[in-house]
Amino acid sequence: MPLSPSRRRLTSAILALVVVSSAAGCAATTDPVTGATATPDTAAAQCPGADVPLTELVAAASPATLTGESTACLSSQAIEPIAGTPTPALPVTVTDNDGLTVTVTNADRIIAVDRSGTLAATVFALGLGDRVIARDSSTEFPGAADLPLITQNGHELAAEAVIALAPTVILTDRTVGSRDVLAQLREVGIPIVVVTADRSLSDNAVLIGQVATALGVPAAGTALTERLTSETDATIASIAALAPQNPADRPRILFLYMRGASSIYYIFGAESGADSLIDSLGGIDVASEFGWQGMKPLTAEALVATAPDVLLVMTNGLKSVGGVDGLLDTIPALQATPAGQHRRIVDMRDDAILAFGPRTSEVLDSLARAIYAPDAS
Repeated sequence: MPLSPSRRRLTSAILALVVVSSAAGCAATTDPVTGATATPDTAAAQCPGADVPLTELVAAASPATLTGESTACLSSQAIEPIAGTPTPALPVTVTDNDGLTVTVTNADRIIAVDRSGTLAATVFALGLGDRVIARDSSTEFPGAADLPLITQNGHELAAEAVIALAPTVILTDRTVGSRDVLAQLREVGIPIVVVTADRSLSDNAVLIGQVATALGVPAAGTALTERLTSETDATIASIAALAPQNPADRPRILFLYMRGASSIYYIFGAESGADSLIDSLGGIDVASEFGWQGMKPLTAEALVATAPDVLLVMTNGLKSVGGVDGLLDTIPALQATPAGQHRRIVDMRDDAILAFGPRTSEVLDSLARAIYAPDAS
């Protein structure tokens, strides 16, 4: 599915931020911008209450009455594969997202790279994880964390490292690796399939279908899509029951991207993926309501005008500005909003919050807990 002009502009903006921010150097968990790493699955020990179903949680009468920051964490980073181990039916010839005709003859040695780790997670969920031979800096879930790292300085793909591993197919969405590097890899005969870079609930089926088709396991792709759709629909239904029933009480949510070391602050609006996320969480995407599309630089006027009740942010982005206190000091206008006054900042791992793909249901579940019933965790 070709990118719309607005999506292309958005992807270019994100890539620019990746380049600018790669030298910022944030610590702690995996940062898809800087490549900082942490021990996989440490979140599992930090999510008390995650075993209580959403349907059993009691939410505040109105999210606007809540105070204090919250962290949404996945109880496990593991990727659950579909039942059975599919056998790729190859060769297959596909027209990729760049419009190129690519023939894949062998899927024994797969490299799948993107800025959020979604492609590798998809390959593992399809049941082909034992064929993945390398990882990018955002791929740290169990089963992949010990693979050779082939990105450097954040998300620069190292051509020599890739060639040395002799992959039989590479899957990418162009958020990792420059055109020159990909051209170099094609010149040595490695089939490269470029898939969609769009990330939202509605794009999950497209992404899974493209990956499964390129690897010769379309039936597995259908099975994974059906499972993910069922899980996500059930989670969204549980969130709808947990969220305020009166539309006027729905939380007004703003997604803010930040990298303090580079003084980068962007609002994510319509067609950014954040709008799809917020809508599924039963919230009002105030950036879209304000008419903002894609990514826009933050302004004090827009922040005050949108009047968010809750800010969604990436964990390492929040750390880069010195946490909630640092954010409030850095952006004084935030203190004129309900979110700032009540310190309602919800953070989540950078490699999860907008990744979508196989972990969509778990991401929504974790964010809903942090937004509606943070005391339960």
